[in-house]
Amino acid sequence: MSGDEVPLDEKARRMRDLLSSFYGPDPSMSPNPPSKFAPFDAINSNSFNADHYLNLLIHKSSLEGLLQRHVGMAAEIKNLDTDLQMLVYENYNKFISATDAIKRMNSNIMGMESNMEQLLEKIKTVQSRSDGVNTSLFEKREHIEKLHLTRNLLRKVQFIYDLPARLGKCIKSEAYADAVRFYTGAMPIFKAYGDSSFQDCKRASEEAIAIIIKNLQGKLFSDSESIQARAEAAMLLKQLDFPVDSLKEKLFEKLEQSLGDLQLKDEDISRCLLMSNDPSKLENHPESVAATVHEASVQEFVEAVRAYRVIFPDSDKQLIKLAQELVTKNFETGEQYGKKRIRAADLLAVLRMIWKEVLQMDEVLHESVLSEFSLEAVQITVKHHVASRFSHLLHDISDALAKVYVGQKEGMEEFPLQVALGASKKAVLQGSMDILLDFRQLLDDDLELLVKLRESILNWVQEGFQDFFRELHGRFLLLSGRNNSSSQVHGVAEGTQGDRILASLVLVLAQLSVFIEQTAIQRITEEIAASFAGGGIRLYENGPAFVPGEICRSFRSAGEKLLHHYINLRNQRISVLLRKRFTTPNWVKHKEPREVHMFVDLLLQELEAIEKEVKQVLPQGLLRRHQRNDSNGSTNSSRSNPLREGKLSRTNTQKARSQLLETHLAKLFKQKVEIFTKVECTQESVITTIVKFSLKSLQEFVRHQTFNRSGFQQIQLDIQYLRTPLKEAAENEAAIDFLIDEVSVAAAERCLDPIPLEQPILDKLIQAKLTKSLSQSAVSS
Repeated sequence: MSGDEVPLDEKARRMRDLLSSFYGPDPSMSPNPPSKFAPFDAINSNSFNADHYLNLLIHKSSLEGLLQRHVGMAAEIKNLDTDLQMLVYENYNKFISATDAIKRMNSNIMGMESNMEQLLEKIKTVQSRSDGVNTSLFEKREHIEKLHLTRNLLRKVQFIYDLPARLGKCIKSEAYADAVRFYTGAMPIFKAYGDSSFQDCKRASEEAIAIIIKNLQGKLFSDSESIQARAEAAMLLKQLDFPVDSLKEKLFEKLEQSLGDLQLKDEDISRCLLMSNDPSKLENHPESVAATVHEASVQEFVEAVRAYRVIFPDSDKQLIKLAQELVTKNFETGEQYGKKRIRAADLLAVLRMIWKEVLQMDEVLHESVLSEFSLEAVQITVKHHVASRFSHLLHDISDALAKVYVGQKEGMEEFPLQVALGASKKAVLQGSMDILLDFRQLLDDDLELLVKLRESILNWVQEGFQDFFRELHGRFLLLSGRNNSSSQVHGVAEGTQGDRILASLVLVLAQLSVFIEQTAIQRITEEIAASFAGGGIRLYENGPAFVPGEICRSFRSAGEKLLHHYINLRNQRISVLLRKRFTTPNWVKHKEPREVHMFVDLLLQELEAIEKEVKQVLPQGLLRRHQRNDSNGSTNSSRSNPLREGKLSRTNTQKARSQLLETHLAKLFKQKVEIFTKVECTQESVITTIVKFSLKSLQEFVRHQTFNRSGFQQIQLDIQYLRTPLKEAAENEAAIDFLIDEVSVAAAERCLDPIPLEQPILDKLIQAKLTKSLSQSAVSS
């Protein structure tokens, strides 16, 4: 093998062996003596047997293997020779450098011994002269030291004599700290010589100190003094050996009363928000003064706590209680502020200000663990803020839906339902996105408290959306009047106009439910998955945190129920109109028809209003208007109409009545027409369903009456006039034709003399009504 393929450890070992062989060390000193049981191929060992190794190699290896081993061994020999040569060259260079260094040292050392002897002689000369100077100045030095001690003693004596005057000046300038310092400094002298040499000075000083103690007591209980000034007064009294323990309760009462000034107020929060939004505006601003005052008050409280701990060593529990009370009240203020309609950035600014104060107090009261105590308070504050944001969003959606009432009552908008629906969609989707963006600031902020609450915030946001949509679902049902509290809605909208507004609101709620189920939930789910995924371990007592599938199912069901509720409300109104029409006249004594009855106009106006509402709110469906063909009832028309026309054209009453039996027999052989299909959330489907229900109600009212010939003819005229506009409004013409025919047959069945109007007269009356309607519409426009 080549030299490049030899492992690094093998090369290092070989280099050590070369050095050992070159320098010839004692084999007995080697840390790893050669083993007698070394492998047969260990060439570098002393027990290597070349003949034995060669014989084994010849027997075990092929010719190609022997050649490879030969080439590899030749390369190793060459590498070893090269390494040995390089080693010799390197050691030779080092020996030459060492020889040169020794020569330079020898040349430099020569002559140094004489210089050292001269230096020693000079040092001895300096030492002898120094001893002579010390001897000559010894007496003078002792004299100077005595004079210095005397001078210091005289200064002390002078200080004692001047102490009463100094204390008087301190009393006038209210420099009580200096006075206490002066007096405590003189106390050792007064104790030693106060009864003899300095008796007068001691008496005057004690009188001054009594005045100072009195002033300090007054300062201690003065409401005008700051907390820090009171704490300093207590410290000075304690230095004067005054029994301050008797004042402890009063001092703590004062300190507790001062907490009211330290609590956060609205102006403090306003200042904090102004500073966080634009600090440059605080220059020469009144809020900057309030900021300085509040911060100074907090700092005074901190210094007072520090001083009280020194004055009253056993007062830690009371001080901790006061600090926790202050922190609790500040967080309660922040909690109430967080329930308002504010941004997360504003709440963060308030929390930062409170947290800064907590850290200041925590430096003094380490045992209080205010940081952990604050974590619980911040948890409540943030949780209530999250809940309040969802509550405000629910209120915004309710305000947007209220535009249905305002727009229709005041008539300010051309399409009030469309405006209300658009505002409601924007409130749901954009409001939810704004909330998520706002909550994202809480997660991204580096405030220590919020970092610890990150998992909880994720859970609160997801739970908040789940509860929000549940509450929104209940609010929809409340506004639609589908629960026991429907009287609240009717209290707002009373009478006919109120019923109409309620139906419009139900239609808007139905379409809004579809929008939430198809669009809003998907967008919100994507945003939550992107920015609010995860969350800590959560107790699943009330289900998972956020379940989009459950919300979609509930709003899908709500949309269908509200759509059916709208159809029922509109049909109830039409039923009232039909009931008045059929219960008012005496159909047995009805006069001959002169024109289409006015109830037809009222019915068409009601359907026109419904169509206007539906077109504002619901989307258009696929155009699939049913024409008459073999699959939707053409057999019915071809088989039933000749019978009916024959029956209605006969003048003989007996023959006309016999045709009823033929009609019933014909129904048995009709091809079934699908009348009531599933209602879709489209314009055509809703209008068609309402028209079908209206015709079915009309049929039922006809069945409950008994008609003479004129009454039957009036019903025939009204139904024939309605046929064209109803088919134009509805989607399924075949079903409308079938239901209209059913009304005609029901009227014939309930008629005493079912002889219809002649076709020319029928056409003339219908044409007259059409002309009159056109002229009225032209005048109104």
